[in-house]
Amino acid sequence: MHKESLYEPFEIVFKELNECPKKAHEHSFFELVYIVSGTGEQCINKNRFNYRKGHLFLITPDDCHSFDIEETTQFLFIRFNNIYIKNSAILQENVQKLEFILQHANHQPGCILKNQVDKTLVEPMINAIIREYVNRDLYNKELIRQLVNTLIIVVARNIAKSLPEQINEQSEEKALDILEYIQRHIYNPEKLTTEHLGATFGISESYMGRYFKKHANETLQDYLMQYKLKLIENRLLHSKLRIGEIAREFNFTDESHLNRMFKKYKGASPSAYRKARMNAS
Repeated sequence: MHKESLYEPFEIVFKELNECPKKAHEHSFFELVYIVSGTGEQCINKNRFNYRKGHLFLITPDDCHSFDIEETTQFLFIRFNNIYIKNSAILQENVQKLEFILQHANHQPGCILKNQVDKTLVEPMINAIIREYVNRDLYNKELIRQLVNTLIIVVARNIAKSLPEQINEQSEEKALDILEYIQRHIYNPEKLTTEHLGATFGISESYMGRYFKKHANETLQDYLMQYKLKLIENRLLHSKLRIGEIAREFNFTDESHLNRMFKKYKGASPSAYRKARMNAS
């Protein structure tokens, strides 16, 4: 799969497109995508989400994504990396917190803005960025940088509200690395055993379970199942995959195994959950 790189700390692209020129691809940088106008579908990590004017997406490094355009769409792409965050005017004591929040964003579909107040705050900032980008007036780069810094902080605030309670910027670095490793290899169960995790992170197999529970406030097996089910919820709501296909993707023995586990944790079968949520929307 093609992976794009960013050759400067910061880049803005404003485009009107009738079709997405790129197939599913990955980045080595962060990308904020704002929908100025138009409709279509966002695809990220095999999940789909219908987009419209005013939606703001965050694509993190190694996310696989693309857009299926239905109605001609104006996109504003804001691309930046860790170098930009460290060298920007953001207060130094907040830089580490911002990096943590952005790196640990849930790699899920949908608009990153979760409340109406922030949506009304972001829209005039986006319009100002576009205006400065198009007109290239005096001090336009400086103004754009300040606006983007504010936008990143608003995005971080929205992400922070959705982070699991057990994860915060004070957590031990190794524990965070283990959580990130689990999320990256959730489709490879052989890499998520206590034996493999212990060997990978220099923790004895006998202590691995206690170490994980100490930092995550739940057992490794419960965390793995809850994280899988969270991804499965997104498959049910944002994809047309059949239950059997989802079961195979997440390495359940069969469809009935997935049904039992999903009902145990969520109180309903996957098909009933999908039907109820679809009817509610």
